[in-house]
Amino acid sequence: MKILFDKYPVDIILCMLCCFIIIPIILLNLNDMLKIVLGLLFLLFIPGYLLLFVLFPNKKTDKGIDFTDRIALSFGISLAIVSLTGIALYYIAGKIELEYALISIFIFEIIIGVISVYRWFKTIPDERLVLSIDLNLFKSTDKLDKILIMILIILIIVTATVFIFITTTPRIGEKFTSFNILGPDRNPTYYPRNIIAGENATIIIGVTNHEYQTMNYTIEVWLINQTITFDESTDKNIILYNNAWFMDKINISLIHSDNNIQIEWESQWEYYYTFNINKKGENLTLAFLLFTAPTDNFDYAKDYKDIIEQKIDNSYEELHLWITVD
Repeated sequence: MKILFDKYPVDIILCMLCCFIIIPIILLNLNDMLKIVLGLLFLLFIPGYLLLFVLFPNKKTDKGIDFTDRIALSFGISLAIVSLTGIALYYIAGKIELEYALISIFIFEIIIGVISVYRWFKTIPDERLVLSIDLNLFKSTDKLDKILIMILIILIIVTATVFIFITTTPRIGEKFTSFNILGPDRNPTYYPRNIIAGENATIIIGVTNHEYQTMNYTIEVWLINQTITFDESTDKNIILYNNAWFMDKINISLIHSDNNIQIEWESQWEYYYTFNINKKGENLTLAFLLFTAPTDNFDYAKDYKDIIEQKIDNSYEELHLWITVD
């Protein structure tokens, strides 16, 4: 038994209904899965299908084409329409924005849809392309036909499942944490390098989480007095840690932040860190060690020169400033 939709152009009406539904879903970001499914139809199928209906409103005759041909041609024509729309917007506005692109394609589809409905009703009823659903699909006496139909259904289900999994699973790129220091005026070069003992100095510490999970960071600040000598036999610098004093600890928790290269970069978290140093010396190292887990507590007055190298090696990120204190 077949169900014939011969009173109204149901397929055209469904296409136009999809157009009215997809716009608020995309612009308001209401439902990701529905947005993807309807969005693909909206961009890659409906424009070509409606345009084909305007050109060929008849069923398979010398004046028309059947559903199989229409579906195949609809994808290619839709790609051409969307591409031409994008090119036109670029030359008119100098850029392509999502809202204007969607509205342009929506207007095109509605106008073509109305013309398609008009063309359908103006076509002789016996020659109209009519949507039909065959309910006797599995009543075929041919066993091979039943097997082929079942294989086709399974392939459709598997394909749809894979598509849903790919489109709903977040794409995980490179995992990293951005750790940076800026000068007090947000300049990346003018750091406080010469200060007076006991005088306050300020820098800006920035952290951005691109780890695809919430991270609990610990930032430790250390004042290090070290001597660097060059070993000619190994062609390497040798660092001797003379002193290492603990200065401060900062604990923060940050959610994942997308790495969007299309907008101007700025740190997810920034902190204006003010410090003062009472110990005098030339080329002291103010080290900022970033850890991804809580750390031990330290005595401000104790010298930790014996463990500072291990602390630096175990840190997730390390930044330092060379400071002379008079």
